Amino acid sequence: MNYMIKALTPELAVDFFDFFDNRAFTDNSPMQPCYCCTLNMTDEQIKQNVFGQVESNGGGKEGIRLSLRKIAEKVISEGELKGYLAFDDGIAIGWCNANDKTYYRQIPTFVVENNIGRTKSVMCFEVSPEYRGKGVATALLERVIFDAKEDGYIALEGYPQVQENRETFDFVGPVRLYDKCGFSREEKKDNVILMRKVLR
Repeated sequence: MNYMIKALTPELAVDFFDFFDNRAFTDNSPMQPCYCCTLNMTDEQIKQNVFGQVESNGGGKEGIRLSLRKIAEKVISEGELKGYLAFDDGIAIGWCNANDKTYYRQIPTFVVENNIGRTKSVMCFEVSPEYRGKGVATALLERVIFDAKEDGYIALEGYPQVQENRETFDFVGPVRLYDKCGFSREEKKDNVILMRKVLR
C-alpha cells in the first residue's frame, strides 16, 4: 500500500491533532494521552509544564491531556516539533517524531555521549491500530532517511528496546524495523540498542 508522507508544518497541525485525538489510541494504548511533545524537555520541565498545569486544566487524566495538547500547539506553531505524518486517502494514520539529535533531552546518557557528527534522531512512532503491520512505520522511516540525506546529516539514529516478544506498544520502533532499513547495531546498554545509519 502506498502512503503519502508529509513533514509536519504548522499548516498540518489540524491533521496532527486529528490523528492523536481520534485514531492514535483507539486501542486504549498505555501511551495515551500523548502528543509527542515532551522529548525535548528535562524531567524538571515536564514536572512544571505538564503536571504543574494539570489542575488549571481541569484535573485528572483530562487535565494531563490538555496540558500536553497546549504544549504541542505551541511547539508546532513555533516550528520546533519535527516529524512526519502518514496519510491514507487524505486521513492521517501514522506519525514519526524525528529531529536533530541536539533537540532531545529524553534519550539515554550513553546515546548522548556517542556522537559522530551532525545526527538526526528517530524518537517515536505511533500508528493507528488498524494500520499496524501494514508498512506505515517503514514508509515513515524511509522518508526520514531520504530527508536526512538531503538536509546534509552525517548519520541517523534510533534507540529501540530489546523485546523478548512482539510488543504492540513499542513506540520507539522495533529493532527489526531499523534492521530492515539498513541501520547497524552500534552499542547496547541494558535493554536499549543504539542503531545508526551513516548517510555520507
